[in-house]
Amino acid sequence: MHTIADTEALVAEGVIPAHAARLIEARARETMVGLAISGLLIFGILAATGGLILWLADAASVATGGGLALGLGVGVIWQGSALCRMFGHAAALIGAGMLIGGAALELADKYPEAAGWIGLLLGGAIALGCGWARRHGPDRTHVVAGAVLLMGVALHLWGLGHVLEDAALAGAPMVLFWLYAAAAIAAAGWFVDVRLVTALAIVPFAQALDTGTFYFHAAYVFYSPEATLSILQMGLLVGLGLWLAARLPERTGRHALTLVMLGFVVANLCALVGSLWGDVVGETIWGPRRWSYAYTGHETYWAARDAFRETAFVIPAPAYAIGWAVALAALIGWAAHRNRRGLFNAAMTFAAIHAYTQLFESFGDEPLAWVIGGLVAIPLAWAMLRLNGWFLARRAAPGAG
Repeated sequence: MHTIADTEALVAEGVIPAHAARLIEARARETMVGLAISGLLIFGILAATGGLILWLADAASVATGGGLALGLGVGVIWQGSALCRMFGHAAALIGAGMLIGGAALELADKYPEAAGWIGLLLGGAIALGCGWARRHGPDRTHVVAGAVLLMGVALHLWGLGHVLEDAALAGAPMVLFWLYAAAAIAAAGWFVDVRLVTALAIVPFAQALDTGTFYFHAAYVFYSPEATLSILQMGLLVGLGLWLAARLPERTGRHALTLVMLGFVVANLCALVGSLWGDVVGETIWGPRRWSYAYTGHETYWAARDAFRETAFVIPAPAYAIGWAVALAALIGWAAHRNRRGLFNAAMTFAAIHAYTQLFESFGDEPLAWVIGGLVAIPLAWAMLRLNGWFLARRAAPGAG
């Protein structure tokens, strides 16, 4: 279990010796430094790869440069010292990225009709081949094999998306594509044991119900056209992730908990949307589409939309705001009791966001509402204190499991 603790206080209280505290602090520092180095290295590789492809802007030059960089990098990895292998890894990955990325751009530009299928099959073959190499090859090639595997997965998904776009498919096929993309990214992240990659799976998973983001001048916007269904979707992800983390080995559990945290964040963002605008459940899925009435006028569309809303399940914004507040209070208590610090911190953060938003949205001119809310919070805190004491006493009782 990963737990945050004050090592100085533990030493002062005699819980752990001073040398154990120094060891814990040293390992924590090493982990943070390692993450910083890895992040800087990844940024450098991605920036150099993209920049070289766009700067050379010629298929032959990109292929030649990529091949030379890949060969040089593999040679350094194979023959160089451990200190030089970082440069070998960087050169090999830049070269592989130039070859794969350059091929994708060339296909899209010169052979758009076949680009999707070629990317789909070639990317799948690269991913499978590198997966085999990472599993059965020598240890010194694992980093390169894992990184190129991720490039293959990206090319595979790009090709599949290109095929679906060329076929002008929408609706259920696109939902399945987003779910497949999420599963493929999560599986790739687990296979190479990089939780940052696993975390990216939340993007296509949320996109299955059109939840996403966009930006324009001086604004970055989160949108969720189906807030309730997206919350249920993310709730399933959170529940499944917690269930898997409790039953599977720690390595898999870490990846599951990564998706749990991101699913929880997206669910709360969807709840924020619902608390401000309410939700007509399923309107963008089963309701009338604006483009379907392009030739009959806006009045026909508005009439069809009003008719759908009369029979749909509608959750008004005030009900959403109250339900979200109750859910956050319950989650804060549960997360504190179960020592789920990540969920606890996220729930506390969204509780503050919710309170701040509703202060201006609903209760800015209703001071009595804040008086009532504050008076309710005090006995609620007392009840949580008593409940926690009851749990601790029950756990300490003889024969308690």
